Amino acid sequence: MLTTTPNTARPNPGGLPGRPSPARLRPRDVIRVGGAGLRARPLRVFLSALGIAIGIAAMIGVVGISASSQEKLNRQLAALGTNLLTVSPGQTFFGEDSHLPAEAEGMIGQIAPVTSVTATGATGARVYRNDHIGEGQTGGISVLAARLDLPAEVGATVVSGTWLNGATQGLPAVVLGGKAADRLGVVAAGPDQRVWLGGQWFTVVGVLAPVPLAPELDASALVGWPVAEGRLDFDGYPTTVYTRAEEEHVVAVRDVLAATANPENPNEVEVSRPSDALAAKQATDATLNALLLGLGGVALIVGGVGVANTMVISVLERRAEIGLRRSLGATRGQIRSQFLVESLLLSLIGGVGGVLLGIGVTAAYATSQGWPSIVPVWAMAGGVVATLAIGGAAGFYPAVRAARMSPTEALAAP
Repeated sequence: MLTTTPNTARPNPGGLPGRPSPARLRPRDVIRVGGAGLRARPLRVFLSALGIAIGIAAMIGVVGISASSQEKLNRQLAALGTNLLTVSPGQTFFGEDSHLPAEAEGMIGQIAPVTSVTATGATGARVYRNDHIGEGQTGGISVLAARLDLPAEVGATVVSGTWLNGATQGLPAVVLGGKAADRLGVVAAGPDQRVWLGGQWFTVVGVLAPVPLAPELDASALVGWPVAEGRLDFDGYPTTVYTRAEEEHVVAVRDVLAATANPENPNEVEVSRPSDALAAKQATDATLNALLLGLGGVALIVGGVGVANTMVISVLERRAEIGLRRSLGATRGQIRSQFLVESLLLSLIGGVGGVLLGIGVTAAYATSQGWPSIVPVWAMAGGVVATLAIGGAAGFYPAVRAARMSPTEALAAP
C-alpha cells in the first residue's frame, strides 16, 4: 500500500509564512546567468575588457622582455665566461698617466690560477678612410697593437675576413672593430679594402663583431704587435692586459693582480671584471623596467575603473530585470552574486586577453633582437590573479547596489 507525505512548505526566514524557500543557484548557474549579462552588451564588454587587457599586456610585456634580455645575458656570459679580468694603468699620485711595465704579461702569467694572458697596447697612430681626410677627423677610433691570441681571450669573433696570424702580424694589415668599420665606411674585409693608418696604407683583413666583454675593441683598429713597433713607433708598453683565471680563484687572482702587474707601484694599476659591468648594466635596465611596470599598473587601474563604470551602468539599465527577479523569489545574495560574477568574468576576459597579448609582444620583440623568448609563469599567473582582484573590487559596489534594490523600487523605475 502506497502512502503519500503531505506537501508542507517550509517557512522562508524573513519572508511570508508558508512561502517556499528560494531555489539555490548552483555555481554553474550563476556563471551562466553572469555570462548572459555580458553577451547582451558585447561592445561595452569589449571596450572594458580592452582596458584591462592593455594594462596586463604592458606588465607581461615588461616582465617578459626583461626576462628575455636577462636570459640572453646569462647565455652570453656562459659562453664568454665570467673569469676574465682586465688590468690597465691608472694615474700616479700627482695625477699623471701611468703605464704598465713591458714585463706585466709575463709576470701575471706566473700566477698559478691564471690560465691565459694577452694584451693590447695603445699607439699614437691615427686611422682615416683615405689620405685626404683632415687630421682632426679621426672618428674617435684608436689604433691598438694586439697579440695573436686576443680573440680567444676576450670572446671576439670575426664577421668578415680573418684575424691576424703569424704572417700578417708583421705586415701593414689591420682588423677593424664593428664601430670602427662603420665609421670608416668599410662594409667587408678584402685585399682591395685599405685605410690610411699612421701615414701609410693598411689592408683591412678582418672586421670584428661587437665584443661584450671588451667594448673598447669595437671602436679600435687592431694591428700586429711587431708592425706597431716597427712602423708606428709603438713603445711596447701594454695598456690593457686581459687575464683568464680558474673560476673558483677569480676573486683571489683579482686581489693580487695590481701588485703582480706593477710591483713597484701597485696603486697605479686598475683591475676590473668586465662581467660585473654587464651585470651593472642589467641592474640599470631593471630600474627602467620597474618604472614601466608602474605605468602598466596605472593602465590596469584605469581598466578597473572601466569595469566599475560598466557594471554601475549595467545595474542602472537593468533595474527592471532586477525587480522582476526579486519578485520571482531571487534573494539579495543571488542578485549580488550575479553582478559580481559578471564583473569577474569581464575582468577574466580582459586578463586572459592581456596575457596572450603580452606573450605575443614579448615574442615579437625578443625575436627581432635575436633573444630567447621568456615569459615567467609567475607573471602570467599573477596577471590573471591581478585582473580577478581588480574585477572583484570594481564589481563589489555595483553588486551590492543591485542587491539592495527592493522589487517595487526596481519595477517602478523608468
